[in-house]
Amino acid sequence: MPTDVQDGPPTWQHPDDEPGERDEPGGRVGGRVGRAARATARGAAGAARGAAAAGRGSSRAAAYAVRQARRASHAEGAGQSGLSRLIEMHAFSAAGDAAVAISLAGTLFFAVPTGEARGQVALFLGLTMLPFAVVAPLIGPLLDRVSHGRRWAIGATLATRAFLCWVLADAVATGSLALFPAALGVLVASKAYGVTRAAAVPRLLPDTLSLVKANSRISLAGVVGAGISAPLAVGASLIGPEWSLRYAFAVFVLGTVLAILLPSRVDSAEGEVRVAYAEIGGSADGGSRRPPRVPASVVLALRCNAGLRLLSGFLTMYMAFLLRDQPFAGWADRPELLLGLVIGAAGLGNTIGLGLGAALRTLTPTVVVVAALAVDTAAITTAALGYSLLTAVGLGLVAGLAQSLGKLSLDALIQSDVPERSRSSAFARSETLLQLSWVVGGFIGIALPLVPRLGLGVAAGLLAVWLVLTLRWRSTHTAAGLPRSEDLPDGPVTSTRAQAARPASGVAHDDLEPTAPMRFADEDLRGSRPD
Repeated sequence: MPTDVQDGPPTWQHPDDEPGERDEPGGRVGGRVGRAARATARGAAGAARGAAAAGRGSSRAAAYAVRQARRASHAEGAGQSGLSRLIEMHAFSAAGDAAVAISLAGTLFFAVPTGEARGQVALFLGLTMLPFAVVAPLIGPLLDRVSHGRRWAIGATLATRAFLCWVLADAVATGSLALFPAALGVLVASKAYGVTRAAAVPRLLPDTLSLVKANSRISLAGVVGAGISAPLAVGASLIGPEWSLRYAFAVFVLGTVLAILLPSRVDSAEGEVRVAYAEIGGSADGGSRRPPRVPASVVLALRCNAGLRLLSGFLTMYMAFLLRDQPFAGWADRPELLLGLVIGAAGLGNTIGLGLGAALRTLTPTVVVVAALAVDTAAITTAALGYSLLTAVGLGLVAGLAQSLGKLSLDALIQSDVPERSRSSAFARSETLLQLSWVVGGFIGIALPLVPRLGLGVAAGLLAVWLVLTLRWRSTHTAAGLPRSEDLPDGPVTSTRAQAARPASGVAHDDLEPTAPMRFADEDLRGSRPD
């Protein structure tokens, strides 16, 4: 008789069970374990597929954001002219500078007591003037003389900052004395970058963009780059204070690559007509070989921007220590957040100014700079009379807005009213004057006692006096019949507007040395009328 015949219904077996799994003792338990393991594996595979899908969604969102940013940077002919590449490169430069600033702020300011911090910040302010002892007399005239190879000059400023950031990271980690020399080198390279980048803008300017709008678009890209980079740098600093500097190193390396990939037009002077102005109030016989002096419109913009920068330096130092030492009621345990609120308001004002510069096509630079100085004076006077959280935040907002519009107008006037042969030198010397104004304001902010009405009142008085002197200088030189930028016709930035400013005799000072640096006359900056 066969013995393999089983009476009764067959026993059900899970399709995933192996044969014999349930026949042996303990097979029931083993089957459950096997099924659980396989279910876990299937769940893990599903989670992996979900994570992959989420990753693809995030990457698509990031790619979309990148495409939109590139579309904005390429708008209105900027893509065809190559200006878009300069915009993208500047975003990386600003991102690296933001990371360096965050690292140095944590090292010099928040990590030490208020009294010691004021001494260290004063020392650092003194060091910030040294870069301009190099930038003004050397870099500007050098770029005026060498019209080719500017891509490599821009790239060199970024590569230098990358190298020094790595040195700074080691200095911060080990407490080395190389901290201040390396920080000084970063400042020198950063200011040299500003000069070289500004001198390259007219060569990449599309016909559909004004200089004010192009400058505002570049500056806005810098704000976006710094805004994205700042939280990343803060996150890196949580690992260690040196890691934000190593992050800056990587950003500057990428910026160096973008600088080298700039269009060849940056190195070409083709189509530029090098003309020169007669000296303000001087003769126009063409016999002088003295360096050309700055046009009246540029001097006016410089005087106004000097006042704006003085206020900016004062507020940066004074409000930082005031809010740390005497926070508003309810903010005693959050002074960093309070300071961030005021700084954020200034950043918002700066962004609004850049947006206005990019959106408005008919801004008259000489009117804008005077209005900005007047609004700044009114804002700090209001804050001095009624010091509160609202007026402090409002002062930061107005100061950021005014400084942004003032700098855009100054850059546009230099790029349009200064001959190409002397433009780099003019940028370097203007940056020297503006930085000096900022440092003077910073020293005033450190020196004054932390009494809000007294400190803000002194600053308001100084700014009001400077506004009166500037308006008097403007009326005097306008009465003398000197050319103003609003009186000049629109046209190519390197020839037509300059030709319109020539004396009535029509004599062009083309016998000047081709590398003559721009000379800022002492009487222009002092406000006296030329003979």
